[in-house]
Amino acid sequence: MRVRTVLNDLVPEALGVTDAHDHLFFRSVALPPDQALDDAAAAVAEVRAFADAGGQAIVQWTPHGLNRRADLLPGISTRTGVSIVAATGLHRREHYPEGYVDKVQDQLAEIFVRELTTGIGDTQVRAGLIKVAGGFHALDVHAELVMRAAAEAHHVTNAPIAVHHELGSAADAVLDLLVDKLDVHPAAVVLGHLNRFPDHRAHLDLARRGAWLAFDGPSRANSATDPRLIDCLAALIDAGYADRLLLGGDTTSARARAATGEGPGMPYLLTHLKPRLTRYFGADIADAVFRANPARAFATDWRM
Repeated sequence: MRVRTVLNDLVPEALGVTDAHDHLFFRSVALPPDQALDDAAAAVAEVRAFADAGGQAIVQWTPHGLNRRADLLPGISTRTGVSIVAATGLHRREHYPEGYVDKVQDQLAEIFVRELTTGIGDTQVRAGLIKVAGGFHALDVHAELVMRAAAEAHHVTNAPIAVHHELGSAADAVLDLLVDKLDVHPAAVVLGHLNRFPDHRAHLDLARRGAWLAFDGPSRANSATDPRLIDCLAALIDAGYADRLLLGGDTTSARARAATGEGPGMPYLLTHLKPRLTRYFGADIADAVFRANPARAFATDWRM
């Protein structure tokens, strides 16, 4: 079992304290151009701020075609001492320029496998997960197409699959497709943005199915859901699912960065949320969420 980082494959216990979902580089036509994450110096400053707070690893969920800057990631990792996991995959259609998805949609599985095993673009930097996206309360044609390609690439490589859920919804439909129909093991699936759909019963249903549950987004303005985060985690911890939980910052705009923007950015996970988890649930639970769980969630027996 290894975690595939932009520098090398690590034994899981070497990953350390992890931000399980974030972005160092990200550009989308759905976001204002002045908020794109494309400044290398700002990315380095943010990673250093995260490291100063005790962070040791970042999982970047930026997928194919959205300015991942794979060429810069090894240098950032080396300069800061923070391990970085890159992603392949494809986001929702609205994040791409007109015609882009149509151009690549018939080659997605091939692209994903190549980026997981050979390298992203002209680099030798390999992705360590496949990032896909569902729709709002359902899976549209685009989402199903991408997930089928992701499942195909997973079966070739054994790579984990991480899922963006639109407003946190349709995670059950994702498992219906990936796990029940396409034979992806639930332990290879990370369900993201569940904080945006703070339904305890829905979360418990997902946990019973064996997937990873990611609560990610304190770097964004999710004011309606952030105050309910601890209650959502408590319901799962009380039910015995502390070993399935992940936390991430999901910093997707320049404004949200801590080092060069208005914050709270990546450090917030460790300066604010980790102490709260320790206070409410104990140091062992906090350590599981930030260290042990990511090590298991993003490690796999790579086939290529």
